[in-house]
Amino acid sequence: MTDVLILGGTGWLSGAIARRWTDAGAAVTCLARGTRPAPDGVELIAADRSEPGAYDDVVGRDWDEVVDISSDTDHVAAALAALAPQVRHWTYVSSVSAYAGNDEIGADEGAPLSQPAVPGTPDDEYDYSRAKAAAEASVRSAIGDRAAIVRPGLIVGPGDPTDRFGYWVGRFALADAEPVLAPLIESARAQVIDVDDLVDFIVERGADGWRGTANAVGDSKPLGEMLALAREVAAHSGPLVEAGHEWLTEHDVAPWMGPRSLPLWLPPGMPGFMTRSNAAYRAAGGQLRGIRDTLERALADERMRGLDRERKAGLSRPDELELLAALAR
Repeated sequence: MTDVLILGGTGWLSGAIARRWTDAGAAVTCLARGTRPAPDGVELIAADRSEPGAYDDVVGRDWDEVVDISSDTDHVAAALAALAPQVRHWTYVSSVSAYAGNDEIGADEGAPLSQPAVPGTPDDEYDYSRAKAAAEASVRSAIGDRAAIVRPGLIVGPGDPTDRFGYWVGRFALADAEPVLAPLIESARAQVIDVDDLVDFIVERGADGWRGTANAVGDSKPLGEMLALAREVAAHSGPLVEAGHEWLTEHDVAPWMGPRSLPLWLPPGMPGFMTRSNAAYRAAGGQLRGIRDTLERALADERMRGLDRERKAGLSRPDELELLAALAR
């Protein structure tokens, strides 16, 4: 039986990975703080990775696969120091945010990474990009050619805790025949990966010991095309009203994520962010379902959670209607 250790395993992505490995017949252990329940069928070892001795209960066992998604450089380095000698294969889930820039359209895995933050060295401000780059460097140093480094882009689908992708199909359904506010979409791009496609890739490549680095991203599409399909899936019959970057900024609407934002809208100067190459992912066997399927599943999830709920990303419907009224004046 395959012995798998998930560092985490109780969150959205790591929990899905743990469940998929369990479904594949593996003996799965999750090492997590224990503040959230672990998936059925896994062994949960409660430990705080910030504390000394966090890995005492998993050291001394031979692991066929270890999966880590942390962006805490100290946590990643400590796990590698404790476990690297007894692991057959290690999968580190990084991010396309590890790259130093977003100005090159269609960039592949050879693009420069951010200057890594040094594990154990406090910074004035946490930098996700540098942290992911540093974690990758630690994995390469400790594991070498026994590692897979997977760099997802925007992960979407049912259960998404960020509320970003589902905002659009959910908002179109809520608005029905009324207008919906959008950024200028003429040259904007969208690039997402369904969480289940990503999980399949991580588990399948872990099972066969794949070694390499891949951008786990979907095909880059015009944002307008994706929003048009989202409107169709949600049966939205109202107008889509576009507003420019300066107007939205002046009215305190943030890009990309967070409260009072328009998700997937990018500020100027990032032409390559939603255009990363996925050739290596496809060559390694990565699959991509149709975006309609992902939108339909996201809409079902949005309806279940409540179309008018308080969100972590996006505009509330009352705020959106106020903005639409201001735009029309």
